[in-house]
Amino acid sequence: MKKILIIDGGPRKTFNTASMLQKIAEGAASVSSEIEIKTVRLYDLQYRGCVSCMACKLKDKTSNVCKYKDGLTPVLEEIAQADGLVMGSPIYFSEVTAQLRALLERLIFPWLSYKDFSLTAPKKMPVILTYTMNANTEQAKVIFQMMGLIENCLQRGFGEVEHADAFNTYQVKNYDRYELDAFPEPMKRQYREEHWEQDLQNAFDAGKRMAEKILG
Repeated sequence: MKKILIIDGGPRKTFNTASMLQKIAEGAASVSSEIEIKTVRLYDLQYRGCVSCMACKLKDKTSNVCKYKDGLTPVLEEIAQADGLVMGSPIYFSEVTAQLRALLERLIFPWLSYKDFSLTAPKKMPVILTYTMNANTEQAKVIFQMMGLIENCLQRGFGEVEHADAFNTYQVKNYDRYELDAFPEPMKRQYREEHWEQDLQNAFDAGKRMAEKILG
């Protein structure tokens, strides 16, 4: 059976990122019941980013899967065997959460050869990245620049990277309780009413395309 692994790098279990990832899962499931779809919430795990142990670079023992053992180890091993990978995160200070960033360090560094600087992932697979953000589409250009190096490494390693993003999202459900005057709730509500359902549909469609490619 084929497998899609969904990595939720967000802290909230039912908000923007989780909703987008759920729609990706639904889109993939709509194609075939022969694809296992598993979601991992990084905020439920205890782990670190790269600790520079260099175990993946030992002579005659090089590895393209991180050798440091902690709560992230099973996830990295599952990614190495998956047929499709989805990673989602809200954007904080123009980057993904610290939890997803730590995973990306542990995921990508073992791929990097210090002989010829090639990048070799355990296997090729389609990848979907989902960013949800308070930023609008113009402001998001900075975010994509910030994430450009990481995404280039993912593309070189895995082969294909697709985006299913949501912009100008709600930060809270009840704006009256918070000091968020710079983001007037009526403006946010109008944008959400005009775009959120389409964002979810785009996520569904991306999941469907991934499943079709995997079964291909």
